[in-house]
Parts: sequence; C-alpha cells; structure tokens
Amino acid sequence: MSEYVKLEFEGKIYQFPIVTGTEGEKAIDISELRSSTGLITLDPGYANTGSCASSITFMDGEKGILRYRGIPIEQLAEHSSFIETAYLLINGKLPTGEELKQISILFNDHSLVHEDMQIFYQNFPRGAHPMGILSSMANALRSFYPELQTIEEEINITVIRLLSKVRTMAAMSYKISRGHKVVYPRPDYKYPANFLHMMFDTPVKPYEINETLVRALDVFWILHADHEQNCSTSTVRLVGSGRVNLYAAISAGISALWGPLHGGANQAVIDMLKEIQKDGGNHQRAVEKAKDKKDPFRLMGFGHRVYKAYDPRAKLIKKMCDKILKELDISDPLLDLAKELEEVALTDDYFIEKNLYPNVDFYSGIVLRAMGIPTNMFTVMFAIGRLPGWIAQWKESMDDPMWKLGRPRQVYTGPSITDYIPIDQR
Repeated sequence: MSEYVKLEFEGKIYQFPIVTGTEGEKAIDISELRSSTGLITLDPGYANTGSCASSITFMDGEKGILRYRGIPIEQLAEHSSFIETAYLLINGKLPTGEELKQISILFNDHSLVHEDMQIFYQNFPRGAHPMGILSSMANALRSFYPELQTIEEEINITVIRLLSKVRTMAAMSYKISRGHKVVYPRPDYKYPANFLHMMFDTPVKPYEINETLVRALDVFWILHADHEQNCSTSTVRLVGSGRVNLYAAISAGISALWGPLHGGANQAVIDMLKEIQKDGGNHQRAVEKAKDKKDPFRLMGFGHRVYKAYDPRAKLIKKMCDKILKELDISDPLLDLAKELEEVALTDDYFIEKNLYPNVDFYSGIVLRAMGIPTNMFTVMFAIGRLPGWIAQWKESMDDPMWKLGRPRQVYTGPSITDYIPIDQR
C-alpha cells in the first residue's frame, strides 16, 4: 500500500506520495506541489530538499556511514586504489583485472596535455590561486579536444581525459607558478606516484618515491572521491542540467569547491594553525576563544554539517596521518600544535557534547603538509580526488529519465509595484 502525507491548505486536502530509498530513508515527493496548490517550499541551503534520486553514494550522518555503490568506505580505503574506486563510481561496479589494466593504459596514453596550454599557464599572474587556474584550464580543455562522433565514445574519452589530464595540469600549475621546468608523467609510475613525481622532481634533485606517501595520497583521494549531494556536486548537476559539456560542468564544480566552507576547509585548517602559532602557540587559549560565542574565532576542521557522529573518513585519514608522522619522523611545530588541538577535541566535554570531532579536513591538512604539498595546492588535491564523483553524478543525471533543467524558485521580499521616477524628479 502506498504511503502519503496530507497537506491541508485553504480548506482543501492534498496528498503527496512518500518515496523510500534502499536504506529506508524517506522523502516526500513534492514535484506536483506548485501545480496543485500554488505553493512552493522555502528551504535555505537545501538542507531538507532532495534534488535527485541517486545510486552512487550513501551516507548516514547520524551513524557515521559512507558507502560508494554499497561498498563501505573503510573497505575501499584498506583494499582499493584510487583508479579502481574511480571506475567503481563512474561505471557502477568494480573493474575486472583486465579492465583495470586497460584503464591504467588509457590513463598513461592521455596523461600529456597540449603544449599550447603552457601559453595559457604562463599568462596567469604569478600570484594566481591554483584553483582559479585549474577551473579555467579544465574549461579550456574543451577547445583543445573537440567532440567525437558518437555520444558514448565522447563521454568515455572525455572521462579518461579529465581524470588523467587534470592531475597533470595541477602539477603543471605548481611548477610554472614557481618558475620551474614542467615535469612530464612517467608510464612506469602509477597514478598517485606520478603526481608526486611531477610535483617534486627536479633536474638537480630527482624525487625519490616513498611508498608510504604514495599510499597516503591514494587513500586521501579515495576518501574524497564522492560525498553525495554536497555544494560542488550539486553545482555540477545544476550546471549540467543545462546540457553543457562535461568540461564546463567540472569547471563549475572546481569553482564551487574552492570556497573555505567547502573544499578550502583543509587549507583553512593550516591557516588557523599558523594564526594560533603567531598568537604564541597557546592551543588552550584558542579552544577557550572557540567556546566563546562572542568571539569570532572558530576552530577549523572540527565538526561537520552532515555527520553528527565521528566522520568515518576522519578515522581512516587519522590512521594514515599517524603512520606518516611516525615513519618519516617529521618535526614541524605546526603539526605538533595540531596534535595538541586534536587531544583537546577528543577529551573536552564541550566538543564531545556538540559532536565537534576532528573531521577529514583537519587530518587531511596535516597529511598534505607532511607530504610537502604547498598550502595553496590543498584544495586542488581535493579537486583531483572529487573528479570521479563529479563525473559519476553528471553521467547519472544525463541518463535520468526524470531529468529537468534546474530552476529553483524563490519567495520574493522586495517592494511591491513601484512607479518609475524620472531622473529630474529624484
């Protein structure tokens, strides 16, 4: 028997069906609300609004659950690679050994970017933020690689191009920003190792691949590969609903991710630690300031809008963080300060009662800093990891039979009809 909710308005009763998801979550289908009642809903931030039905990622913030295509994030972080996880998200299943081999070959084949693109890079101001550059260059890719003959071939090759070339473009932006010679990918290196090679290899000092850092980067990207209908993913879907090409939709997603309340949060963590350090390094004073509602200071990297339990990604990246700091014996006052803040957050009643646990951004900022990744590249690292999710979500929305052009409504609060006043009477 179908379930409904009833709405009584102006003496009439309307019924709207309940939609139930795979994991038992329920939603009210209000797609006919305006046409039947003349009403719309008002939901700032869309915190209570489902924009689509999706089979890609399931998360339960109350229980601290995150799964890609049904597979727990804990299993993927332990056993999978970023490339395998990307295949899972985009294609809906884990690849066979032969499929994984073929996609790895394709990544190598498409890892280089057109030489003319270096001209674009060199004309950005030296102080330009890498996220702004990456967004622009992702969009520019469309000019260098025109449409193919069939839609299926176009989508498949475009997906490979983006996943492979964005990694190369990110490393290029770093090298060019420093005035260094661009380092090209090596066919004998795997995806994360190749990125570290392109970032840090120099003619003077060749970069030595450290397997602990390679695996840490693999896990970092797996944990960031998708996260349901977040700000940037919703942006990719909304822009994509206009039937723009995939490059343009991804460019929009990169721009949305740039913000400090979204993907820029890991950079904000390091900036916060630097601020505390300048203030004498007193972490306890910083904690007291964070508790004071009248003080504008906030501890970045603690708590999460969705997770009311411990962020499952934070648990996994924390393990990797501890392993890196121990194995590499890194000495960094900023990282020491981060560990002190972590200890407070995990034991202080105020943080525990308000579920202000260290989140994935807190630990990922520490991990990236330990790797030697510059702070202004942190969000770029996030963008590389989120690419498979954006692509999967865009692809799913293109195939959705319920697809509609995104067009939110509003409640107008401006003046009523107002006569125009000629300029000589104002």
